[in-house]
Amino acid sequence: MSMNNTPNVFLDPNANRFQVNIINEDHDNNETAQEDVGSDPPHYEETSFTDETHNRLRISYRPGKRELYDNFRQNGEKTEASLHPYDTHSKMYYLQTFGHNTMDPVPKIDYYRNTGSVSGNKLNRPSLLEIHEQLAKNIAVSTGSVERVANGESSAGDETAASKEEENKTGFVKFGWVKGVLVRCMLNIWGVMLFIRLSWIVGQAGIGLGVIIILLATMVTSITGLSTSAIATNGFVRGGGAYYLISRSLGPEFGGSIGLIFAFANAVAVAMYVVGFAETVVELLKESDTLMVDESNDIRIIGTITVVCLLGISVAGMEWEAKAQVILLIVLLVAIVNFFIGTVIPTNTEKKARGFFNYQASIFAENFGPDFRSGEGFFSVFAIFFPAATGILAGANISGDLKDPQSAIPQGTMLAILITTIAYIAVAICAASCVVRDATGNVNDTIVPGMSCNGSSACGLGYDFSRCASQPCDYGLMNNFQVMSMVSGFGPLITAGIFSATLSSALASLVSAPKVFQALCKDNVYKGLEFFAKGYGKNNEPIRGYVLTFAIAMAFILIAELNTIAPIISNFFLASYALINFSCFHASYAKSPGWRPAFRYYNMWVSLFGALLCCGVMFVINWWAALITYAIELFLYIYVTYKKPEVNWGSSTQALYFVNALDSALALTTVEDHVKNFRPQCLALTGAPMVRPALLDITHAFTKNNGLCICCEVYTGPRKLCVKEMNSGMEKKQAWLTKNKRKAFYAAVAADSFRDGVKSLLQASGLGRMKPNTLVIGFKKDWRSAPATQVENYVGIIHDAFDFELGVIIIRISQGFDISQVLQVQEELEKLEQERLALEATIKENDFEEGKRGICGFFKKASTLNISKHETKESTINTIQSMHVGEFNQRLLEASTQFKKKQGKGTIDIWWLFDDGGLTILIPYILTIRKKWKNCKLRIFTGGKVNRIEEEKLVMASLLSKFRIKFADINIICDINIKPNKESWKFFEEMIEPYRLHESCKDMPTAEKLKRETPWKITDAELEAFKEKSYRQVRLNELLQEHSRAANLIVLSLPVARKGAVSDYLYMAWLEILSKNLPPVLMVRGNHKNVLTFYS
Repeated sequence: MSMNNTPNVFLDPNANRFQVNIINEDHDNNETAQEDVGSDPPHYEETSFTDETHNRLRISYRPGKRELYDNFRQNGEKTEASLHPYDTHSKMYYLQTFGHNTMDPVPKIDYYRNTGSVSGNKLNRPSLLEIHEQLAKNIAVSTGSVERVANGESSAGDETAASKEEENKTGFVKFGWVKGVLVRCMLNIWGVMLFIRLSWIVGQAGIGLGVIIILLATMVTSITGLSTSAIATNGFVRGGGAYYLISRSLGPEFGGSIGLIFAFANAVAVAMYVVGFAETVVELLKESDTLMVDESNDIRIIGTITVVCLLGISVAGMEWEAKAQVILLIVLLVAIVNFFIGTVIPTNTEKKARGFFNYQASIFAENFGPDFRSGEGFFSVFAIFFPAATGILAGANISGDLKDPQSAIPQGTMLAILITTIAYIAVAICAASCVVRDATGNVNDTIVPGMSCNGSSACGLGYDFSRCASQPCDYGLMNNFQVMSMVSGFGPLITAGIFSATLSSALASLVSAPKVFQALCKDNVYKGLEFFAKGYGKNNEPIRGYVLTFAIAMAFILIAELNTIAPIISNFFLASYALINFSCFHASYAKSPGWRPAFRYYNMWVSLFGALLCCGVMFVINWWAALITYAIELFLYIYVTYKKPEVNWGSSTQALYFVNALDSALALTTVEDHVKNFRPQCLALTGAPMVRPALLDITHAFTKNNGLCICCEVYTGPRKLCVKEMNSGMEKKQAWLTKNKRKAFYAAVAADSFRDGVKSLLQASGLGRMKPNTLVIGFKKDWRSAPATQVENYVGIIHDAFDFELGVIIIRISQGFDISQVLQVQEELEKLEQERLALEATIKENDFEEGKRGICGFFKKASTLNISKHETKESTINTIQSMHVGEFNQRLLEASTQFKKKQGKGTIDIWWLFDDGGLTILIPYILTIRKKWKNCKLRIFTGGKVNRIEEEKLVMASLLSKFRIKFADINIICDINIKPNKESWKFFEEMIEPYRLHESCKDMPTAEKLKRETPWKITDAELEAFKEKSYRQVRLNELLQEHSRAANLIVLSLPVARKGAVSDYLYMAWLEILSKNLPPVLMVRGNHKNVLTFYS
């Protein structure tokens, strides 16, 4: 075998920059390759980092590569010549990257795509396991499998391929930053306010404050634009506009609440703009005395016709809507230019009488200061102007229809804000420099020589408008909303501009509302709205959303009470601006590594200031509308939070949760342990938590809201299989804990043996101060039938826990904890039920078709029913068998739920025989403060002398009162150390008989041999040495049967086996006889460090 690393590889102009060669297994190919080697050496070009034209990085090219790179730069991320690192040669081949045998692929964007990406197929790189594990010799990979990997056809590949096929088949219409963002934002910002209210605003506030009002509004929108740009450039942006940006940053709770009211606001805004258009048309009809019915009904008629026309343009497709927007922009620009031209055209007598005198320094000086009238002030005038500055999200709202949203949204939005702001300021200054505040419109109000005047600028220009101070006038900045029409070179163009401004804003809102609403419905944040998620046509147009928006707009047009609803709509838009700013701040503050916006001109504190500014402006515009907005948003937030949609968008809220948890954990490490703050932090060996629910329930009872609980599982066997199974089930098991409201963590390890795995968990579980201090395990019921190694591991775990200075709690219930058999039966029953339902559905679907086929259909139907009867019968038999198994395990199932139920009146008997630091008394006390155990009283049992019973009681009562632990009774047991009765002892001896060595009955060589072969057996010497201790365990069981048989729970001091002295089977026999035939028993042994104190 030879490697095809000849120089022609590097000289081939069609080769990829990162070459992936095929290693052939025949020598003929190598010889051919040697003949093709060129004589010229490869050419190289030095790289330079000082080139002025490429100030970031200069790339060196191989011959023929510059054209390839230029093609890459023009077409984006993919080129025709790009190759995937996998290729095929024959049935047997090896993969080579950079001239080496390796499956490691070179970096490629397709590995990072989401499943179902419409911009390219998702590819699957080789897993770490495939690269890390030893490669089998002469590994063969089928051609088809490699092609499948190269095409990204993983388990989700069908979905990806389907979406790609749909894209190629239909051909999406995408817009650039000018047509898609700049044009839309400019049209939406330039509203009717520019033509009919800006002159009034500058008249009230003056030029100085008027410019400040415009700049203040611009500051709000500019900060929001910067925040929008930052969020939009932090990853691929899909359709949904403001909703998408907020939901992916702050999560579905904020996104879902603002998305719904933002879509509704846009829908109502359609009605507002259309009514503005209709009112202008009605004014023209009124002037020519051609009203159809009356003013209000004419507005409704014209509004309805207009909305229908706009709906037709929208439904026709985004391409037609974009063309209409361009036409409207041209009309609007012509109207604005027409105004500026009109200011320099010499005025006439009629216009002078109406207050227009061309540019005059005296008029500029007079109009520079404010002159607030009719109860108006700075903030009320600002509130009237601010809606004219909104509309900056018009481009972002169609983010799904942009070619490159990441670059289009920042460029188009910020440039639109700049251009429109300059236009607003220019129009305001020009109008205030040419037109006086008050004018009568009477051409005869000129100053006659010798006539006194009030000293206004109009007086200096030969007109006397002084009577406007005592009676209302119809002209001037303060009185005439049609100042721009009067000043302009050609008045009808201003009317056309008003039409353009209103219709373009209405069209933009009519498109935005369905797009945002469709994105919201696709995410299924609100159940029941999936109907509106469906799209139609090549651009996935939300036709159903268009119809809904049309219906809402029509309703508000017919109601015609827009003056009331307008402030709420403005506040809805401001609420979305506030959340966009807060999203940018929050993402920056969370310091997530995933927050890497390409747009750098933002600051987290400026974004926070922008959010607060938006909230302030909401109250300035209308305080009651602001309160209504907050109330609606809070209600929707609570609703979405309660419903908990199953989405994971990697929001900054998640990142902040992590940061806060990390900070808290680090802060906790600086807090020294104190006995008053001790709490049981348990490591429970439950395995999969759903398999031993009772063990988890009793542990959770004394750790919930009080301490740490970690459910642990150990996987043993081949590491590959263990790790795969462990990783695949991790999220599922943690989700089970969350679903069942168990405040616990799930942890799993893969180890060579069960004991090794538990050792790892005992040492490494937890974080900082949040580390387990108590091991909780269930009693091993099958110890007598289990292999010796299992018993050795079980007892060894207890020894390990003591070695690592952890307390130990062994819990025993009569039926045992493992309900895996019950779960298996339930799973089988569910499968059978699903099969039965599927069969019935299939039969029902085919009944009608089969019935139409005459006699053949009749017999076929009969045979089908016959088959179904047999299948149903077999299914019923299986179900009956399963139910029988379920009945057999009914007691086990009931036992598994016994700690979930509320415990009735009864007792928790505490046999506190040995002082272990107080854990034996603390655990039952914690149980009694839980709802389910609060009706249980504590009874204390302890050892003592016959002649000191009362004194012992007083000592124990004094101790418990100092610990502030309430108890119902104290019993001093004086006969613990007497021998048990013969029947009990005989039972114990029979139990340990199979595990005894009986070396005393054998000769020395035989005994030594048996010891070597079965070291786990109980020797006669050991049994004799611990005879008194064995007596005590048997006797204790007799006393427990006598005093605590009716208790709800028994808490008992756990006997400790000395390492190397007590064999595993003898210790298990002690635990067995101690807890046999009793209510649930907790055998507890603390780590002999104080967990209770009576000091304050």
